Amino acid sequence: MDQVRYPILTEKAIRLLEKNQYSFDVDVECNKTEIKKWIELFFDVKVTNINSHRLPRRKKKIGAITGYTVRYKRMIIKLRSGYSIPLFSNE
Repeated sequence: MDQVRYPILTEKAIRLLEKNQYSFDVDVECNKTEIKKWIELFFDVKVTNINSHRLPRRKKKIGAITGYTVRYKRMIIKLRSGYSIPLFSNE
């Protein structure tokens, strides 16, 4: 459950929502089959396809210290027609 960090809401991700595709940042060590099982179990949906890629590292400088931002893997999950994932709670 800790492997999926949070949903992504960028301009591209919003365009993909129209095609029933959802974007999530996940832990770097997890794979597609683990994420597919978790999404299907937690949201009670049927996943047809998963695409994944690693985001490029970005330098971050705080004072004299230079480091890199935390890396995540981004997964684009396509659902079967008729299914959807609620991204926002109704509360």
